[in-house]
Formats: sequence, C-alpha cells, structure tokens
Amino acid sequence: MLYGIAAAATALLLTALLAALLRIPALRLGILDRRRQREVPLAGGVAVVVVAGAVVGVKDWASAGSGIRGLLVAGGVVALLGLVDDVWRLRRRVLAAGTGVAAACVVPYAEAGVGTGLLGVLWVVGVTFAFRGLDHADGLAGAVGVVAAFGVAACAAVDVMDGIAALMSVLAAALTGFLLHNWHPARVALGSCGSMSAGFVIAVAAVHVRAGFGVAESAGVLFALTAVVCADAVLVLLSRRLGGRAVLRSGPDHLAHRLRRLGLTVPGVTLLLAAGAVSGVLVGVLAHAGRVGGDALWWVAGVAVVAVFALSRVPVYADRRTVSPQVRASLRVRNG
Repeated sequence: MLYGIAAAATALLLTALLAALLRIPALRLGILDRRRQREVPLAGGVAVVVVAGAVVGVKDWASAGSGIRGLLVAGGVVALLGLVDDVWRLRRRVLAAGTGVAAACVVPYAEAGVGTGLLGVLWVVGVTFAFRGLDHADGLAGAVGVVAAFGVAACAAVDVMDGIAALMSVLAAALTGFLLHNWHPARVALGSCGSMSAGFVIAVAAVHVRAGFGVAESAGVLFALTAVVCADAVLVLLSRRLGGRAVLRSGPDHLAHRLRRLGLTVPGVTLLLAAGAVSGVLVGVLAHAGRVGGDALWWVAGVAVVAVFALSRVPVYADRRTVSPQVRASLRVRNG
C-alpha cells in the first residue's frame, strides 16, 4: 500500500517536472497545437508515457503474470505511433491500423473468446481515437483520463488484479502531474502520443478487467467507465454525417465546443465534463462490483443519449443564414 502511494506520488511529480523540461524543445522543434491563437507545445504526452512506463517498470509489476508486460509494450507502440503523428501528421487510417494491430496482440482471447475479443479490439480502437479527440481543449483529456484510469483501477482492485490496478493508478497520477501544466491556459498538451497511448491503455485494461463476464453487461460497464469519451465521439460522428461533412474532417463540433457556445468558460466546461465522467465511472465500478444492477447502466446510457441529442441542437457549422447579404451577393457574382 505504502509503496503504491509512493509510486503514484513519484509519477505525479516526475511527470510535472519532465513536461516542463520538454516544453522548450517542443517549441523549438515546432511540435505544436494551435488553440485560440495560442501555440501549445505537445510535450505532455512524452512525459506521461516515459514516467508511467518507468515507474511501473521499476516495481517490476510487468512480471506479475497478468498481461501487464504486453500491455506496456503495446501502449508504447501506440505512443510511438502518436509521436510520429505529432511530428509528421500521419493519415488516420494508418493510426487506426497500427492501433488495431496493437490491440489485437493484447486482448485476452482466452478469457473472452475470439468473437468477443475481436469486438474488444474494435472498442479499443474507437476509445483510443475518442481520447485523441478530447485533446483539443485545455485540461479536458487529462481530467477525463484521470477519472477513467481511477475507475478501471477500482474495478481491477475488486477482482484483485494488482498489476492492472497499479498500472492504472500510476497512469492516473502521471496524468494529474501533466494537468498541472495543462489547466487553462495550457502550457503543454498531450498530443497524439499521450492521448492515444492513455486511451489505449485504459481501454485495454478495462477489457482485461471485464473478460469472462457477460457481453451485454460488460458493454454497459465499459461504456459507463468511458461515458464522456464515448458520448463525445458519438456526437461528433452523428453531427458530421447529418451535416454532410466528412467524418474524418476536424471541426468545432465536440462536446466542449458546444458547451462553450452556450456560454461556459473553458475551466467550467472541463469541470462539468469531468463531473459527468465521475458519475459514469461511479456507476460502472458499482455495477462491476455487483453493488448495483444493470438498470443503473441503462440510466448512464440514457443520460448520455439525452445530452448528445440536446447538444446536437447547438449550431456549430457555418450557416448560410449567418452570412451577410453582401457576402452572399459577392459569392453569386463569383460563381456566375
């Protein structure tokens, strides 16, 4: 217990220090993300990955026989893939293929079965990309990641899966250290390296925790543990499809963007969505532990559906009615 607390505290402090140190090299190398006319260096992801991997490796939890070693290696591969994307901007199909291969290598087929394992691979890829999408707002990906990691750690602790519980606790602590620099106004960001690797490790760990349980209930628990992440992804996909936009085309159509249009501040949006993540995780952990029934999971799904529907009504794309008559006239002349 004491060693676990010391490991988490070490991960928090080292991540905060390393993220600050890597900020200047990232600025000089031009590894940046532009947010509201601010250039934010993508240094946080490398700090989280390096520190979390190092702290877990020092304790040698990887030899605990619970698949942690393979999970660390696969997470490192996804982190490297994300780092390449931060520097050179890979095609998303390449990112998806690499993430899928990494997930396929570590999903517990023996406990879950081949069919369920393949479904788990698809879910891991989806959650990984959904976490990547959250890194557009200050503090959001880090805060939701901390909550989700703690939730998976609690589920693992219920089943005495010490390796996964320790890994998730260290990851949550590392993300907390990163948040010290990522709170609005952010001085560093996770980038694809950090957001994809964190989402990947959390998703795979959750699949390991639920392996061997019923498929329907497991789907509910997995959704509850990542409710905000999944709701954001569903909202973005639906709005882009219904709006006639390319699904892979970026745009100001995430949960955070819509809440900002309703008048919330950047920290207010982060706190609100983090509170939503806490609510979902609490239900997911209690359901996994058998403290509440499956009906509670339906409530999480219902609230998510209502939120997605309500926020989908917030306009985020350009509308012809918002364009001035002068601009419309000039466009008509230009187009003949």
